[in-house]
Amino acid sequence: MTVDWGNVFAGRVAGMGASEIRELLKLLERPEIISFAGGIPDPDFFPTAAIARAYEKIFQSNNGAGGALQYTISEGFTPLREWICAYMGRRGIQAGLDEVLVTSGSQQALEFVGKLLIGPGEKILVTRPTYLGALQAFSPYEPQYLSVPGDAEGPDLAAVEAALEQKPKLFYLVPDFQNPNGTTISLARREALLDLCAKHGVPIVEDAAYTELRYEGEAIPSIVALDAARNGGKITNVLFCGSFSKTMVPALRVGWVNGPAEVINRLVLMKQAGDLHTSTINQIVLHDVVSQSFDSHIRRLRAGYKERRDAMLTALAEFAPAGVTWTKPEGGMFVWIELPEGTDGVDLLARAIKDANVAFVPGSAFHADRSGKNTLRLSFSNNNPERIREGIRRLCGLLQTVAA
Repeated sequence: MTVDWGNVFAGRVAGMGASEIRELLKLLERPEIISFAGGIPDPDFFPTAAIARAYEKIFQSNNGAGGALQYTISEGFTPLREWICAYMGRRGIQAGLDEVLVTSGSQQALEFVGKLLIGPGEKILVTRPTYLGALQAFSPYEPQYLSVPGDAEGPDLAAVEAALEQKPKLFYLVPDFQNPNGTTISLARREALLDLCAKHGVPIVEDAAYTELRYEGEAIPSIVALDAARNGGKITNVLFCGSFSKTMVPALRVGWVNGPAEVINRLVLMKQAGDLHTSTINQIVLHDVVSQSFDSHIRRLRAGYKERRDAMLTALAEFAPAGVTWTKPEGGMFVWIELPEGTDGVDLLARAIKDANVAFVPGSAFHADRSGKNTLRLSFSNNNPERIREGIRRLCGLLQTVAA
């Protein structure tokens, strides 16, 4: 007799699904395809020389590379955690070492938070749309999603309060240049959301992957900073997920989570059970690089990505047919497209790849209930301005035939 694996899998496996984005990344290997699908950094902006020097420094040190190649503590490389605490301190948060855990990318932080807070059938609150990776991280724990709509200022407060009455376990937010739609929650709306969540005793999970990538307008205090300001500088009602993937390089797989010590202690236990610790040598290298050049590197990224965002917005204004609308993000990596009702983004993607050699992510992937079929996410981060213009011209030419 052979094992029937389908009957052996745990029930939560039913909540796991393939990422449309990860599948679409395979298209990057086809040079004829102009891909606006993956929200990935441009390798031309990686601090390659600084990373190479950091690795070289490790292997040429008097002490050798033994420590860098050894196990380390689950909480993370202490100097890197100290840097993170100082970084948060510049933003008004008094975070101690016991309030930060280094993770293998912020995606692992989301998965750990889901494991910590969500039980089968319990409700969690998300926006409509929301980050696909968060849905993938949370879904194996079998939640019921409460999705709230929003506007240019952020989630609709009446809808949020009605959802909070149902006692969700958490409220997941991407406040700055949201993945997927590029919107930013206003200061007034952030304060109001904190008020509502505090009133109902619901923690906010703040995903800050794109916060540093602001190209215009004034920076808005993070939700965790507003929370700390109300509580003597200490994090109280928010879990903050940070990442170096968009600001430095993704392949090192280094992110972090800040939160109250009692929460971080539990997450450390999950880290010990999961992968013991994030790569020691990668943490040491990253600490070396960010300690020397974080701010100057961020300035370079902002200039480069702003040029690409502007190219996409200009091309849309020139080529998009009537009935097509889009967001105008102040930062991040994404523009969100809304097509006329009745248009199916999944069907459109198949045609776009076949007839126009253009790829994007259908918007339904970012809806917990798989609605939003007439929406698309376009990423401008990984193509130069000329290629962006050509890709938008092709896509809008296809949209002309759809609208006709």
